[in-house]
Amino acid sequence: MKSVEKRKELINDFEEIIQDLIINEKVLKMQEFNQHYNTTCFEHCHNVAFYSYIICRKLNLDYISASRAGMLHDLFLYNWRNSRKTIPLDGYHAFVHPKIALKNAMDQFNLNEKEQDIILKHMWPLTIRLPRYIESYIVSFVDKYCAILESRNYYIEWLRSKKIYKYAYIFLTMFFFRIF
Repeated sequence: MKSVEKRKELINDFEEIIQDLIINEKVLKMQEFNQHYNTTCFEHCHNVAFYSYIICRKLNLDYISASRAGMLHDLFLYNWRNSRKTIPLDGYHAFVHPKIALKNAMDQFNLNEKEQDIILKHMWPLTIRLPRYIESYIVSFVDKYCAILESRNYYIEWLRSKKIYKYAYIFLTMFFFRIF
């Protein structure tokens, strides 16, 4: 029972840390844009923020800055899949969106130096400049981890909707348990 209570306590603490962010009009606008297939930008950022919170808290790092910056790291507010056609970008999305997200976040919130570094460097190693803080590395790696999970979940659901997947599952199950 203690682990359930501890989990609830962690979730409540995390939600309290990002409460002012997730009620902000600009942050809520992230719900309008898909990030990885059927995961919205808001959901993705929330996932990154939560996992970063858990890891940084466990390692006795600045979990507050990691959580808040994780929630804001993709605050770019456009459909990145056709961004070159719809808005003038100073380069490819992967390289420029951290600067756009940082500017948008700074327009809405007072960010400390660590939060700024986390947002600006979250695409490392794609963006060459090294992060200054361990929390920046953590959010960067968690961002990649969440992107992989979100993409994987989409493809698993897509496969499950196909008839061939159902037949392959039955065949592999029978083969594994040597029913043949």
